[in-house]
Amino acid sequence: MPQFVSQAAYLNRALQKMDTDALAHVMGINKTLASAVKNKIDNWNNNQNGSAAALTFRGDIYSGLAAAAWNKSDTVFAQNNLLILSGLYGLLRPFDEIKPYRLEMGYQLELDNQRLDKFWETQLAHALDAHDSYINLTANEYFKVIKGQLSASNVISPKFLTVSKKTNLPVFVTVHAKIARGSFASWLITNKIDHVDQITGYNKLNYTYDKILSTKNEPVFVCHEFGGLGMSVRLK
Repeated sequence: MPQFVSQAAYLNRALQKMDTDALAHVMGINKTLASAVKNKIDNWNNNQNGSAAALTFRGDIYSGLAAAAWNKSDTVFAQNNLLILSGLYGLLRPFDEIKPYRLEMGYQLELDNQRLDKFWETQLAHALDAHDSYINLTANEYFKVIKGQLSASNVISPKFLTVSKKTNLPVFVTVHAKIARGSFASWLITNKIDHVDQITGYNKLNYTYDKILSTKNEPVFVCHEFGGLGMSVRLK
């Protein structure tokens, strides 16, 4: 059961008050898609079957995560160590049950004169232990919701670069980096990594640790030929 399911229900009730045009505007989607989203919102709490978060979410990060391939010990380790930030559910463990929804943290949704990200910043204010170490693999619009309650020295934010064929210099490629972040999280889980000193050993998708480009809190991994082609619908 998600920890913040009551907050999710509150947000869904707020969304139910919006018509299709309003949803299309706020979410930046066409009316056909907005109509489908509206249907999900209206039926969200009608005793429909849910599914595990890590097996439900779609996108490049989750393609890299490949949670369906984990064995039993991996799922246990993941449930105890991996946290997923969510626009509707706030904070999820990978095998918490969720129901279909569309609500990104970056949406400019007003809730009683409070934006969605500020709503969750308040709700999650004491959800994490500032003394723990965290590997930050999420997008900035999500991470800023919890950033204020964590000690900056305890947050490690890996960076993934691909060597450009034109300049022969490492550059940021959005799709590559998203898949790599998911792959990195899966590598931490399947190898049961339990100390930050071990993370430089990541070597999936042709990435290797670059000591020169790295700092203590921002380890950099570079690949010459991205090894995740075919893991995204955008990369064939």
